[in-house]
Amino acid sequence: MSFCPVYIPVGVPTFHLESAQDQFERSIRLLRGLDEHFVVPEKMLLNLDDLRAYLAPLQPDLIVFQNLTFANAAYMSEVLRRFDCPVLLWTLREPVIDGGRLRLNSLTGAYSAANTLRAFDDRAFSYTFGAPEEEPVIRAAKAAVEAARVKKAMRSLRMSAVGHTPQGFGFGRALDSEIMNSFGVELEAIEARELIDMAKGYTDEECAEYLQRTDAATCGLEHTPEKNRLDHARLYKAYTDYVRGHNIGALASRCWPDFFTAFGTPVCTVLSLLNDEGVAAACEADIYGALSMWIGMQLSGEPVFFGDPVSLDEGENTITFWHCGAAACSLARHDTGAVVGVHPNRKIGPAMDFGCESFPEATVFRIGREPDGSFRFFITEGEALDKPKQFIGTSIVVRTDNNSRTIVEQSVRDGFEPHFVVLKGRHGETLSALAEMFGFPVYRY
Repeated sequence: MSFCPVYIPVGVPTFHLESAQDQFERSIRLLRGLDEHFVVPEKMLLNLDDLRAYLAPLQPDLIVFQNLTFANAAYMSEVLRRFDCPVLLWTLREPVIDGGRLRLNSLTGAYSAANTLRAFDDRAFSYTFGAPEEEPVIRAAKAAVEAARVKKAMRSLRMSAVGHTPQGFGFGRALDSEIMNSFGVELEAIEARELIDMAKGYTDEECAEYLQRTDAATCGLEHTPEKNRLDHARLYKAYTDYVRGHNIGALASRCWPDFFTAFGTPVCTVLSLLNDEGVAAACEADIYGALSMWIGMQLSGEPVFFGDPVSLDEGENTITFWHCGAAACSLARHDTGAVVGVHPNRKIGPAMDFGCESFPEATVFRIGREPDGSFRFFITEGEALDKPKQFIGTSIVVRTDNNSRTIVEQSVRDGFEPHFVVLKGRHGETLSALAEMFGFPVYRY
């Protein structure tokens, strides 16, 4: 189903309608510039009958509720009794202050609307203040549209838990009922041994295509022993068949020790290739890490890095994120390509072994849990530097906008999980808006 953002501009006819009409037209230009499919009324909604007639056929995924002039709580109540979707409440700046007539009185209307939002069912909402051309308003509206689009898409997302988290990695576990209730995401589960058994049942001929695809996407695969290359292709086909057959958009896979002990070949490179194919694939069975990856991929339109914070450099103001070898091949530095190596602990391949390319804007993100089990968002921004591979495995070095040592010290004290996502672009405002839509607190470092 297509995404449906709706503009609801309300007011009463006793204020300065020429000023209101001007703001109405300028607001439509802004919103239609963000999404050409924004639903807007033909005229200002200056009474409840007009509002009801406008709302009757709609099924909004986002509401931008704007007080063109003051309007009492009945207008917001009419909206809330019909719809349960994200709301951006927008107050207009008073256009003229000259000792004369109050033209709009939008701000008083916003207080009335917000009071109703909170009293109705403590409904979470976003808020912005200003004229349509003001940068904070543009940013807030853009963030609300992008966040609401992700929130809607999440309701069609089907995830999979492939096996259980290793002992001591319970932070990545999720209950199917909990993730459905909190995010609208469907979660299914399959044992890692089932995919291993599928892989063992394929012939070399059936898997030749997958070996060729891996060879084309990577560098140095020929240095991996033939048995491991063939077993990797079998595993790649098994995961691909499963993902396609079950319409999986994101998965979190158990990796060690099973794929080393029970199969003899790691799953790292399979997960790398799935990420390049648009399936958010996290290792160590971290479901909320995989969901964080999926959100990052929706916002950036590209694969994202998933890894541990392993090193801090106060002089460069950087944090290095690393993992054993499952980064998307497209993230590799252009001078090296997606080099294939071995797992740093088990010394078995194929596993990815490269430093990631630089990009001037980066966001680090994680869906985390409070000690009571409720959800929260970790967000920080900066840039990914032009750095070679830091350790065996895959790595990316992020220079943070704020003090990197403070970020590490405070996020450790706050008890965040050890897996984070690094995505291209600055998406802090959109992620904050998404957290608001879910009613989650934001830890912005």
